Amino acid sequence: MEFSYDVEGGNFAKAGNAASSVKKVLKQLNVDPKVIKRIVVALYEGEVNVVAHAYKGKVLVDIDTDRIYIKIEDEGPGIPDIDLAMQVGYSTASAMVREMGFGAGMGLPNMKRNADKINISSKVGEGTIVELTTNLSS
Repeated sequence: MEFSYDVEGGNFAKAGNAASSVKKVLKQLNVDPKVIKRIVVALYEGEVNVVAHAYKGKVLVDIDTDRIYIKIEDEGPGIPDIDLAMQVGYSTASAMVREMGFGAGMGLPNMKRNADKINISSKVGEGTIVELTTNLSS
């Protein structure tokens, strides 16, 4: 099963729509609730990162019998130092984003913690691709 979602930069009202939709599908497929929670947390963090940092993005979700693969692609400023960005508490979020309660520097670390596999590639001035794979059996 494959799904695609558009993510609009700056639109915090719609952040989490893809995660919510994927959660419903996984519940219908009787996936373990603990696994669903991990997937939803990782995907939500990815969506918020796109909304907070990029102009726009796309979420591609591929659900197989044994795993879920998520690709979050954005058009934005990119990440100059991925290792630094993976550190808990590091954030480049604007003051406005922080005032809304986002940008605490937990997004990428939470994505890594809740996925079985993560791959991040980024080009400064172009955008970022985050690929997450989570096994559906606990």
